Amino acid sequence: MSDRIFGVVGIILSIGFAISAFAIQESFLSDAVGPKAFPLIIATILGLSSAVIALRPDPEPVWPAFGRLVEVGASVVVMLLYAQLLPELGFVISTAFAAAYLSWRLGSSVIGSILTGVGTSVGIYAVFHLILGLSLARGPFGF
Repeated sequence: MSDRIFGVVGIILSIGFAISAFAIQESFLSDAVGPKAFPLIIATILGLSSAVIALRPDPEPVWPAFGRLVEVGASVVVMLLYAQLLPELGFVISTAFAAAYLSWRLGSSVIGSILTGVGTSVGIYAVFHLILGLSLARGPFGF
């Protein structure tokens, strides 16, 4: 039953995501694909995946222990804080902290998670900002 509920919630979320994507205003200078393509692809994948979960649920779902649910909740809080702090701290610093915490919770050592967070942050910044020229949130240090 819980899989069906999860699948239906995912379908509703994907519909809302698609509606939001269609509401994006396009500039007359946009590229051939446009700004709606990526959100619509994500909405489609989410909708199809959720439909499979709703139509073919696991007959005996196993819920994680309470401690694991607390860890999932903490990860959700970290992602919410990431979204809130992104405009204040900038992309590089916010992403480094979020990626470091999440990699630590996935089992990396403290030093390994710090290196992963910084590497992920700087790597994504280099690809998206320096190579592709996309605008990312600037922090107090200008990057």
